[in-house]
Amino acid sequence: MMAALASVGRSSLHLLASVGQVAIYAGLTVTHMVRPPFYGREFLNALLTIGYFSLPVVGLTALFTGGALALQIYAGGARFSAEAVVPSIVAIGMVRELGPVLGGLMVAGRVAASIAAEIGTMKVTEQIDALVTLSTDPMKYLTVPRVLAATLALPVLVGVGDAIGILGGYLVGITTLDFNAAAYLKNTVDFLETWDVVSGLIKGAAFGFIVALMGCFHGMRSGRGARGVGRATIDAVVSASILILAANFLLTNLFFAA
Repeated sequence: MMAALASVGRSSLHLLASVGQVAIYAGLTVTHMVRPPFYGREFLNALLTIGYFSLPVVGLTALFTGGALALQIYAGGARFSAEAVVPSIVAIGMVRELGPVLGGLMVAGRVAASIAAEIGTMKVTEQIDALVTLSTDPMKYLTVPRVLAATLALPVLVGVGDAIGILGGYLVGITTLDFNAAAYLKNTVDFLETWDVVSGLIKGAAFGFIVALMGCFHGMRSGRGARGVGRATIDAVVSASILILAANFLLTNLFFAA
């Protein structure tokens, strides 16, 4: 019994220590964002890598999700003779929840892993030590540009994904479910409010911050050797995904709780 309790205690202390380390790292990242020097070239490279090169995966995910959502809502609504709600529910579902969450998860799988592997490899090959030797703060040179770029790029990706997801629902609606094209678009516009879109973009910014922060955090703490880098990559993706889902619940409760 004592051994079991000791194991639970160790796990709890390790979890709390990890939460504290992440919180401190996030605080340092935010404070470094407003203090010079600024590395514009690193920021632009990160913006291109995180934003532009993530467009295909986010776009395809949103397209198929919007189409599948239209089919599911139509099938469910048919039980209550409510097929007409398909356009409005697809639009609201995409911009409030599915667009930001799926976009964040797709970017987490691509970007968090890439950042953790890149920084972890730099640590293993002692490139981070070389930066310190050259009086360059690794936090400002490696973490801040990536976190800032992800925080700014992900809302744009979410906005594009929302539009493509609604397009996917529209295409399925008019080709498979026999909706009138003009009526489908009118229902989409009439029931979609500005706050629905804005709340999704705010979520996107929060998720972008989480994705890049987890990639940098685990990369900086990577163990030595290929095994350490691989473990850091896995931890970055898993932790970013879990935090995205947790943050989505908290933000949804904040924005839309009665």
